[in-house]
Amino acid sequence: MAIVVTGAAGFIGSNIIKGLNARGETEIIAVDDLALPDQFKNLVDCQISHYADKEDFIADLSEGHYDGEITAIFHEGACSDTMEHNGKYMMDNNYQYTLALFDWCQAEEVQFLYASSAATYGNGDHGFIESPDCEAPLNVYGYSKLLFDQVLRQRMNEITAQVVGFRYFNVYGPREQHKGRMASVAFHHFNQYREHGKVKLFGEYGGYGNGGHTRDFISVEDVVKANLWFLDNPDVCGIYNLGTGKSQPFNDVALAVVNTCREHEGKATLSLEEMITQGVLEYIDFPDSLKGKYQCFTEADTTLLRESGYDEDFLTVEEGVRRYVEVLLKK
Repeated sequence: MAIVVTGAAGFIGSNIIKGLNARGETEIIAVDDLALPDQFKNLVDCQISHYADKEDFIADLSEGHYDGEITAIFHEGACSDTMEHNGKYMMDNNYQYTLALFDWCQAEEVQFLYASSAATYGNGDHGFIESPDCEAPLNVYGYSKLLFDQVLRQRMNEITAQVVGFRYFNVYGPREQHKGRMASVAFHHFNQYREHGKVKLFGEYGGYGNGGHTRDFISVEDVVKANLWFLDNPDVCGIYNLGTGKSQPFNDVALAVVNTCREHEGKATLSLEEMITQGVLEYIDFPDSLKGKYQCFTEADTTLLRESGYDEDFLTVEEGVRRYVEVLLKK
């Protein structure tokens, strides 16, 4: 019997595989599309039993090739580019594929844990509670995630096996290097500082000061921990926010990145004011292209998550970003 991880060579998928490996689990079917160069590198140090292309896998699944062989599916595969405007591609890739996996898991009574997104909340004007009253995606990516969440709600009373949707907030951590501009701000700050000796942040916009826009930044370590907890608790079903519940400004991320690097270089750490004065932290004009389309604030309401029984603490930006930068420095 095997566990399936889709998006296996991606950021969260490969980290879930490593988390499963740490528990001694190696009967893992890795599913992905390795058309992107170098993405395979996230699988090199992973222990898996089989790899399948995402299109081959869904076809084989529908033909019964995996019946009775799978215990759970972690569905992390998706197009997560919020600037992708091809609605047909996004809906086929994110919604229809997820629906097909869900239907198969229900028919076979297999646990199904999938990636939703905080993008379902749009600009967050109505809050960040797992409720239709708060949902207003700003792009087709967010809508593709919301649509399946809506289907799940309609069918929740009919399910035959565990289904859990995770509305990921701003995830950062190892194995995201292939994501380009979609990688976390911690990753970009690290590379900016190492290359130019400074970090750039957006200036004032929307009532938030320089570097003051705030997000719920969550370490991929905590994302994996939560996914595995739900795997171990198959009676718990639903759609849950997966964030720390505490929003922090981009300034905090820059501070954690730069000071971890400086300690590695044998230099003294700096305060925010010192970084600004010394030109280590630079603010740039907020781009016109993002005005009206930018989340100035996100913060997961973790009430439902805690009520589910999940009680683990989350890493703060200071803790989690430091650990991440230390990994990057070793490379």
